[in-house]
Amino acid sequence: MLIDELATRHLFFTGKGGVGKTSISCATAVALAERGKRVLIVSTDPASNLDQVLATPLSPRPTAIAEAPGLFAANLDPEAAAREYRERVVAPYRGILPQAALSSIEEQLSGACTVEIAAFDEFAKLLGDAEASRNFDHIVFDTAPTGHTLRLLKLPAAWSDFIQGSTGGTSCLGPLAGLQAQHALYRATVETLADARRTTVVLVSRPDHAALAEAERTRGELAEIGITNLRLALNAVFAANDPQDPIARALEARGRKAVAAMPAGLAALPRSELGLMAGAPLGVPALRALLGAGQAPSRHGWAQGGRDRLPPPLVSLVEQLAASGRGVVMTMGKGGVGKTTVAAAIATELARRGHRVLLTTTDPAAHVASAVGTPVPGLRLSRIDPAQETRRYAEETLARAGRDLDTQGLALLEEDLKSPCTEEVAVFRAFAQTVAEGGEGFVILDTAPTGHTILLLDAAESYHREVAKAGSELPEAVRNLLPRLRDPSYTRVLITTLAEATPVQEAERLQADLRRAGIEPFAWVINQSFLASGTADPLLLERGRCEAPFVERVQRELATRCALVPWLAEAPTGEGLAGLMRAA
Repeated sequence: MLIDELATRHLFFTGKGGVGKTSISCATAVALAERGKRVLIVSTDPASNLDQVLATPLSPRPTAIAEAPGLFAANLDPEAAAREYRERVVAPYRGILPQAALSSIEEQLSGACTVEIAAFDEFAKLLGDAEASRNFDHIVFDTAPTGHTLRLLKLPAAWSDFIQGSTGGTSCLGPLAGLQAQHALYRATVETLADARRTTVVLVSRPDHAALAEAERTRGELAEIGITNLRLALNAVFAANDPQDPIARALEARGRKAVAAMPAGLAALPRSELGLMAGAPLGVPALRALLGAGQAPSRHGWAQGGRDRLPPPLVSLVEQLAASGRGVVMTMGKGGVGKTTVAAAIATELARRGHRVLLTTTDPAAHVASAVGTPVPGLRLSRIDPAQETRRYAEETLARAGRDLDTQGLALLEEDLKSPCTEEVAVFRAFAQTVAEGGEGFVILDTAPTGHTILLLDAAESYHREVAKAGSELPEAVRNLLPRLRDPSYTRVLITTLAEATPVQEAERLQADLRRAGIEPFAWVINQSFLASGTADPLLLERGRCEAPFVERVQRELATRCALVPWLAEAPTGEGLAGLMRAA
């Protein structure tokens, strides 16, 4: 059992959204408390559902969990910390820099990387300050910092007076002056994370290729900076209850295939496997069941008669898209929700209807060619290479901004150019020429830039105009691109999600991000639904019922229009893509 492997005082759980980090971290905390330990579990996730999982209202202060004596929980607020961090950084420049420059810095400090730095500030107080946590035997963290953040904090230049915002680069962290006051605390925290006697990091994944690839990327990043006390928790492992059910057989086979193909570095880690549950384990009794210590209570969604209220199939959206005859369609969503298959299915169907279609991706793990199989007439495939675009962008930025930096400043700039936000900005520039083709036919973009990236480039453009320097740094194609993306008659965004708590929460945050950038999503696509699959397997049937409240919320509250895609026994590639179009 997973709990038997975890003996260190500090336990971190990390992984892609929706893989079960919160459930497993909470179950581990419950099990430790039931062994007589005093345990504090904290979350720094902006989309945290820690209070729902523990069935207890939480705040930033430790709260006792009634059903688990000895267990306390706290929901730290990284968004509030990020606001304070932004103000610390920007305040010294008010009245000195023009408003456009301040807006540019503030937008640089609105990305996920900045929120993560601010979150690090919060849990550093628990990890690096012994007095703050002396009353607890174990501290469990639901979410962990990325390797990029930890590498950044280990650089001496991060603690200097170097102000990165002055370089003209599009840093996702912006000026780092806000970190200086916490130098000693952060250094102690990073050292604690790397100490195998005090800290264990649990990589949480599901048995599917995308989640395992993310876990391997995280493992490599952490190993690079000396964090090697790692464990793998493989969640939602499924064995068919009804071997005659084609959905159940296919789900089990795909999981086995993904685990067999697991990267060698990940496969070498100590591993625990946890079975698929019908729904999210909410409350202490269900958390005990997750680790095999009891039976989870049954939780139903809609009654059997609720299936007649399901959203329409994906083909209904294709019909609306086809009516315009041209334009850009962007599939967006967190990793693992099926953006690539949805994009490939839409592109193939539009081409079958006689339209000219270009399907392109920026995801290095998204094999659109294998997803499509043999392209139908009228469908072209392309790929923007993120590594190549990021390398080109980094070289340009270093040549422009690195000329006047000392060794430490240059090292800091080089590290920041490794951030996910940098890749997104670099790739976004390469989108420009591709998006222009939407005037003559359809362009389907798999893996699109976020609203934050759009605003970041917009702020940079505004800044460059106002201060009248470096105007040539922003390509003309990108200047033309922003209005196109904000034009609902030219660009239509499809938010892809799963009918589960975390993916829906993350999709909701993505929608708010897009609206902040002036883009109104065209529709939501709820993918891989067991509720719509027709399965008769008892566990999967119950899981489908548990999807229903999330489907209903998307349909009634979040989406202007939406479509529901069933989980398919036939792999959704090649000819199997047509299955994504069908009704439930």
